[in-house]
Amino acid sequence: MFNYEKRLQFPVNIKENNAKLAQVIISQFGGPDGELAASMRYLSQRFATPYKEVAGLLTDIGTEELSHLEMVGSIIYQLTCDLPMSEIEKNGFDKYYVDHTLGLWPQAAGGVPFNANQFQSKGDIITDLFEDMAAEQKARTTYDNILRLVKDYPDVCAPIKFLRAREIVHFQRFGEALRITQDHLDDRNYYAFNPGFDTSNNSPACGCK
Repeated sequence: MFNYEKRLQFPVNIKENNAKLAQVIISQFGGPDGELAASMRYLSQRFATPYKEVAGLLTDIGTEELSHLEMVGSIIYQLTCDLPMSEIEKNGFDKYYVDHTLGLWPQAAGGVPFNANQFQSKGDIITDLFEDMAAEQKARTTYDNILRLVKDYPDVCAPIKFLRAREIVHFQRFGEALRITQDHLDDRNYYAFNPGFDTSNNSPACGCK
């Protein structure tokens, strides 16, 4: 069960509208390396995870990613909520406006809608954890790119820097989960959960004779 606390994990207090910034930051709402994909990835992977410590970690981080989605949504909303039509047209926000007015809708900065194909839940803990570590680094890189574009806007920079820092922490925690997993596995089933697939060190890797 999840408990919802009615406050953002980090405060978002943006004083001025800016459609251009909203259009790039929206990638972390519904882009391929954004917070929605991260949350769905980890909360889906946890069910097939064989080790309770790792399943708990996936649940913790997956839930936190929902709070990051809420933060990114708040940033975008505060950047766009009072936009006059002249600014919407001037800054190229009119295409988004036609379909969504100023509501939040998950898409990448390039306009590509969110798609579940942007993340994987493979059911193999080694595969999933390497995917998760790569995902956190890709999200960190995206926040790096956003920070280069918003460096002159301290109200926007502060929450973005916080989110970037959390990606680094998550990467480190998934590294810990990988070490926990490696402690459970032996040299014969390191890459496969079916011990019968590789019954001896002399067997072919495919399990065939």
